[in-house]
Amino acid sequence: MQKERLTAFSDGVIAIIITIMVLEMKAPHSADLAALVKLWPVFVSYVLSFVYIAIYWNNHHHLLATADHVTGGVLWANMHLLFWMSLIPFATAWMGENQFARLPTALYGVTLLGPAVAYFILQHYILRAHGPHSVLARALGADLKGKASVVAYLCAIPLAFVHQALAAVIYVGVALIWLVPDRRIERTLHDVEHKRGKAP
Repeated sequence: MQKERLTAFSDGVIAIIITIMVLEMKAPHSADLAALVKLWPVFVSYVLSFVYIAIYWNNHHHLLATADHVTGGVLWANMHLLFWMSLIPFATAWMGENQFARLPTALYGVTLLGPAVAYFILQHYILRAHGPHSVLARALGADLKGKASVVAYLCAIPLAFVHQALAAVIYVGVALIWLVPDRRIERTLHDVEHKRGKAP
């Protein structure tokens, strides 16, 4: 099966997720600045979640660029990833509207851990479909950043019940390390194309 339909479907779902998140941001009923300032937790949680969605969209784009075809396992692994991502708007709204309270902040961590694990599973199925010498296998290497992210979430979730601010700092920290461009796949794809005589 070709990957184009999977890519288009995933892009559409991610666009809907972002739309739902922004619709959850309700305008204040009064026109003064104080009412707007009170919405800062909602806005901060939205910005953080938007960054996470953008990171997943970028990495998903690069991940599928390494695939020549998709299997049934890849399709279901991709749906699993989209399922966890679809929960982010709910967790974002709950955390923001309750001003980063303990349980909502911990649940937010769970909804970040879910996509991280699901992304690993999707990588696994693409690797299994294309073999140990595939472009993705060469690009990933040890994938230390991905593994470190999962460990960070596992630490932040219980920490949220003790100190919400520190848990939030970990969530922001993980997002920041992924904001740094990860060019492993791009570099590997370029090398492959160059060897095939397609690169200038």
